[in-house]
Amino acid sequence: MTGLVHSAASLLHDTGSGHPERPERVTAILERLREERLLDRCLALAPRPITDAELARVHSPSYLRIVAQDVNDGVPVLSTGDTAIKGQASLDAARIAAGGLLEAVDAVCTGRVANAFAVSRPPGHHATPNKGMGFCLFNSVALAARHAQAAHGLERVLIVDWDVHHGNGTQETFYEDGSVLFFDTHQSPLYPGTGAADETGRGAGAGFTINCPFPAGAGRKEIIGAFRERLIPAADLFRPQLVLVSAGFDSRVDDPLGRFTLSDADFTDLTRIVREIADRHAGGRVVSTLEGGYGLDGVAAAAAAHVGALLG
Repeated sequence: MTGLVHSAASLLHDTGSGHPERPERVTAILERLREERLLDRCLALAPRPITDAELARVHSPSYLRIVAQDVNDGVPVLSTGDTAIKGQASLDAARIAAGGLLEAVDAVCTGRVANAFAVSRPPGHHATPNKGMGFCLFNSVALAARHAQAAHGLERVLIVDWDVHHGNGTQETFYEDGSVLFFDTHQSPLYPGTGAADETGRGAGAGFTINCPFPAGAGRKEIIGAFRERLIPAADLFRPQLVLVSAGFDSRVDDPLGRFTLSDADFTDLTRIVREIADRHAGGRVVSTLEGGYGLDGVAAAAAAHVGALLG
């Protein structure tokens, strides 16, 4: 069974009129899952707020103090970067988005579900240990990897990021860490300007970061090609015990913030590749979380394709 995590708290994160990262993204996805009778086939997993101790596995004390101060001061944008916030509701949404993903990891690692998808916001993959940016407060997928290691004793975690934007925060978190293999396909040049092919890790993490930047207009040939030619061989060498996915659907055709051309069928195939890797090495354990995807019809359709492929 596939677990599904979502919370009404995500709808209370108010980014303001006209902002692309809006609450309607979540409601559009859930409605499409209902329409396609996928929601009833999933097991609802109850989210919970992440704890301060869990946040500290990735984020520095100084950054967490900045977030608390910004929320207390009622500023409209996080002082470290381009992330809209509106008081305690935004902080609560970010805590529950991260904590919900940890719950999904628990459910998968204990065998309660085979795999899981978190329909949550704000997204997380741009948040570094010391800085929130790019619509992100806390790096949920990085926190999930650390949780899998701390709470379940896993030694090797694979993070796959197919968002159209490079997951700079995830890369920075694990750049010197050989226990996490980070694989990222993204449009270049594009925000945040990181993710060059020669960024491959450092020290103990050398060779454990794989960036595949592609120009605007890239689609199935380039991205699925990279998954087959770069990700699969690397995963076979790494042998992950859990596969995490930063599932950004702004790499879909016609997304307002990206210029990739992936179709819904392509997301089905990307999910199948990830599942094949997990079946071979990780007992089938896959946990994914919503990152980007800003056209409502597009993100809903792509997410439904993803869930359909998780369900098999």
